[in-house]
Amino acid sequence: MRRPFYKILYVQVLFAVVLGVLLGTFFPHLGEAMKPLGDGFIKLVKMIIAPVVFCTVVVGIAAMGDVKKVGRIGGKALIYFEVVSTFALVIGLIVGKVVQPGAGFNVDPASLDPKAITAFTNQAAHASFMDFVLHIIPETLVGALATGEILQVLFVAILTGFALTAMGKAGEPILNGIRAVEKLVFGIVAIVMKAAPVGAFGAMAFTIGAYGLASIGNLLELIATFYFTAILFVVLVLGLIARVVGFNIFKLIRFIREELLIVLGTSSSESALPALMRKLEAAGAPKSVVSLVVPTGYSFNLDGTNLYMTLATLFIAQATNTHLTLEHELIILGVAMLTSKGAAAVTGGGFITLAATLAVVPEIPVAGMALILGVDRFMSECRSLTNFIGNAVATLVVARWEGELDLDRLHAVLDGEIDVDAPEPAPARA
Repeated sequence: MRRPFYKILYVQVLFAVVLGVLLGTFFPHLGEAMKPLGDGFIKLVKMIIAPVVFCTVVVGIAAMGDVKKVGRIGGKALIYFEVVSTFALVIGLIVGKVVQPGAGFNVDPASLDPKAITAFTNQAAHASFMDFVLHIIPETLVGALATGEILQVLFVAILTGFALTAMGKAGEPILNGIRAVEKLVFGIVAIVMKAAPVGAFGAMAFTIGAYGLASIGNLLELIATFYFTAILFVVLVLGLIARVVGFNIFKLIRFIREELLIVLGTSSSESALPALMRKLEAAGAPKSVVSLVVPTGYSFNLDGTNLYMTLATLFIAQATNTHLTLEHELIILGVAMLTSKGAAAVTGGGFITLAATLAVVPEIPVAGMALILGVDRFMSECRSLTNFIGNAVATLVVARWEGELDLDRLHAVLDGEIDVDAPEPAPARA
């Protein structure tokens, strides 16, 4: 029997987002007061991300029993990430040059207040690529699980999976225990996700109440250009990739619509990470691929952030009448390919990496970031949505590349013939 529409999660989240917008618009102070609801939900999800990633990666690797296969999957994922990320950077650059959203602003860099962006520039100044690499190694074995850093958890989980594989039968009791914990963790995820409408309502009410739709003002063209660029990338680039793999991008978006609405409401793709992993497994992608590609993609496959960085860089240059040569543009592309890899898929991550990118091109005034600081929150949602869709596509691509994607099941799920709304992940396929 069909569930009543009001019991469907994406309907509840959509309704909550609309209510949040209305409350923030007409009662801005009350909307700002709703911030703890959004923050609380995100903290609930982050609380469970580390054990989700750890359990799924360990079980996935141990089930494979093949160290070379793990390396092969990881290598294919990184190759895909790099190629598609480059496409995103180039598309952002091309759209920025064609549309020129910053032309006509004629802003004097000396009139900008650099204090407004000090917090972001300070973080960017201390974030070198080598620091990012070293940060992957946690202080202690359990430290990664305690802090919840995705890449650190992934690193420890891979080591644990390899160790269990080497132990053979002696490691089976430990593996069975981790499988039991995994079921428990996903049970907690199912409970936490029931609070998604409340979290989306609080986060959206705060955003509109604190910043207000009126703050968009003269920067409406930049926001519209960014959303247009993101849609163009999803439809053309990711759509073409999906078609080559054997599925329809619009059907995939419909399939993950609940998670997309949660990402939209909370402005964080991390808020739907556990649900995405569960859904991709249930749709025919093997656990071994999902458990490796999704967590890695959250740091290395940020398509929306890449689009934003090149587009925003050109906007600041145009607004301050800074002339960029071809050499400057190539430097921006090269630097952005590195800085984007350390961007966290959370609110503000794109702004910090933008600061790191601008620091390498001294001709562009870093203080120009103050021009877009007020509307960055409205572009953060689009960044997170694009990142999220990009990681869903990446996982299915790598699964197909490995020859392990169950296309028949995927088509049945995307066509709505199979309902995957279950509290537990699908069993791992041999």
